Order: sequence, then C-alpha cells, then structure tokens
Amino acid sequence: MTERTYTDAELDAAITRLEDPGGFREAEAMVSRAAPRLGRVLAEALAAGGWFAESHDDAVGKAARTDDDEERVTAIRTLLAEETRVGMLVGVAVGWALATELSRSRTKAEDRTDNDSQKETD
Repeated sequence: MTERTYTDAELDAAITRLEDPGGFREAEAMVSRAAPRLGRVLAEALAAGGWFAESHDDAVGKAARTDDDEERVTAIRTLLAEETRVGMLVGVAVGWALATELSRSRTKAEDRTDNDSQKETD
C-alpha cells in the first residue's frame, strides 16, 4: 500500500476545520485516552532522535550557572521555548504516524469485510 500524500490546499483545509472550536474535541478525547502511552512514544522518539542528549544537558547547566539574573532568565526561557518547539514537532510526527497506522488498520478491516461479503455472495 502506498502512503497518500496531501496537497498544500488539502492541508490548509484540514487545518481550517481544526480551527473550528468543535472540530478538535474528538481528537482531544482520543488523545486524552491514549495520553500515557503516547507520552512514552514521544519520550522514546525524542531520546532516539538525540533531541535531549548531552548538548541539552550542557545547555541546561549553562543556563542554571549564569551569574546574571536577567541573562539566566532569558537563557531558561529560550531553552524552554526550544524544548517546546521540538516537543511539538516530534509530537506532530508521532500523531501523524498514529493517524497513518489507524488508517491502515481501518483499510485492512474494510478489505476483510469486503472479502467476507464477496465470499457470501459467491
């Protein structure tokens, strides 16, 4: 099975639907049910990608040891913003992969149903 690609227009339309206050509720409910397991998948993906490895620890240490209070606050804010961006990007990738897997399982289930229906009519 080939993976479907999406045009920019399709992505824009999907994002517009998500901007509708009610359009996101189902996804929020599904994610809240799966959050503990998805959290582990996200942590594993971040670790495997080296996102929070030694360089991250060095940046944390450098920010914490900055003598000037204002510089320390700026360094910590910057570090938190970078972590948030990376976490969100990897989280989106995990979500996209989950959606692909759900789509594949739905397609397989539909194929089985179609095959069973075909056998009954034969």
